[in-house]
Amino acid sequence: MSDALEAIRAGYTFDTPSVELGVLVDDGAPVPDVPIRLSLSMLNRHGLVAGATGTGKTKTLQLMAEQISAAGVPVFAADIKGDLSGLAAPGETSEKLLARTQAIGQDFTPQACPVEFYALGGEGVGIPLRATVSSFGPLLLSKVLGLNDTQESTLSLVFHYADTQRLLLLDLKDLGELLAFLTSPEGKQELSGLGGVSKATVGVIQRQLSALAAQGGDTFFGEPEFDTADLLRVDADGRGLISLLELPDLASRPALFSTFLMYLLAELYQELPEAGDLDRPKLVFFFDEAHLLFADASKAFRASVEQTVRLIRSKGVGVFFVTQTPRDVPETVLAQLGSRVQHQLRAHTPNDAKALRATVNTYPKTEYDLAERLQALGIGEAIITVLNPDGAPTPVAWTRMRAPQASMQPWEAATMAAAVAASPLQATYGTAVDRESAYEVLKARLDAGAQAARREEEERTRRQEQERADAAERAADRTAERAAPRSRRQEKSLFEQITSNTMVRQMARTAAREITRSIFGTGRRR
Repeated sequence: MSDALEAIRAGYTFDTPSVELGVLVDDGAPVPDVPIRLSLSMLNRHGLVAGATGTGKTKTLQLMAEQISAAGVPVFAADIKGDLSGLAAPGETSEKLLARTQAIGQDFTPQACPVEFYALGGEGVGIPLRATVSSFGPLLLSKVLGLNDTQESTLSLVFHYADTQRLLLLDLKDLGELLAFLTSPEGKQELSGLGGVSKATVGVIQRQLSALAAQGGDTFFGEPEFDTADLLRVDADGRGLISLLELPDLASRPALFSTFLMYLLAELYQELPEAGDLDRPKLVFFFDEAHLLFADASKAFRASVEQTVRLIRSKGVGVFFVTQTPRDVPETVLAQLGSRVQHQLRAHTPNDAKALRATVNTYPKTEYDLAERLQALGIGEAIITVLNPDGAPTPVAWTRMRAPQASMQPWEAATMAAAVAASPLQATYGTAVDRESAYEVLKARLDAGAQAARREEEERTRRQEQERADAAERAADRTAERAAPRSRRQEKSLFEQITSNTMVRQMARTAAREITRSIFGTGRRR
């Protein structure tokens, strides 16, 4: 037996409770008496599971999750394709499987795990997971919306205003109504002391919010908000509960999915007390499709992720990033990942070759030609180095991974739906709640302002109409006054014309004498 093999054996020989990852491979053959393991006490030092598509990352995640659960430690994992749902059912034996397990000395015993199924906002099969806009915060929300630094700064100002005014931002319509208010005349006046917000910038944020709502974000943001304490449960047998978050439509909204996982980590960091170094962690968090988290991320966001990963260890939480290559994770985060499980890498393109070289450089010195070995690994094999119980790196080991004891086939949707319906958490999170928040408060305020404006406009219109009527009446009076003398002159002139006529005057005198004679009896006798 070579000295290198003995060094690997010694490097992975420790008495602390451990996760059995597999056995050493020497010259292409497994060595059952040289197990490769990871101490439970080192799980909160974080880790990386990487490899090309189809090389066995998901099975490694499943293998680790079921053993961590069996040790009494809860697990959280994102189930991208539904492959992990089989953890809830015992595995099935086959000749091929038994031949593999016997070759590595594994006593294969089919066994199911306690599993809770979740879905973002209830879209899919699972207990609905929701978060309020306020608790999500401007930094994470800016990442989801794809905002630039200026827009992120504006959103932070909006959140600050909501905090100072005690406005509850629970869902997207709350934030939308607040943005509309702050661009109104009243809102601009209230923000004058804080610098104000650009209408164009707010317009961009509003459009991004509308797009997010169309992608299902309107069902994710809201209440009842998920309590991360529900991730820390154990079952009646003392096994840690495995919480699986279904992400069936990852391609349509990758930023929301990955950022929500970061939100959960941030919430855990805020809620959990300091724990120090533990024999086993309180929770192990598998962050699948990790590259999505860091794609197009701002410096502030990356700094926040780095800080959370660095500090959450002291809260007793271990984080494993699951992705294709170590290059998907920023160096500042990668430096904090003490355990590495690297499945096969391919170098079909110049970029692939560059990623391969970068991966090799992340490993301790070894006798393996890692550039060659990483490309030659079979499915279910990996190059592993972890931290031993003393915190020192173990030797790099070519490993054949153990087989999961739970089912490696997805659970049927109907069976999952029945399990979700029977969950005690369904009563807590199953029905959405829409209580009074910023939307209702600001809408009432804006409506009241609009009504006051309408009343003022109506009063102004009434006064204008009255003024026009009064002016018309005064004009009519003046016209009448000017017209009256002319009428009287016209009447006098007509009288004068009549009375000045000689014939008329003569007829009038004659008629008058006849009337007099008739009255006094002085008429002519015939």
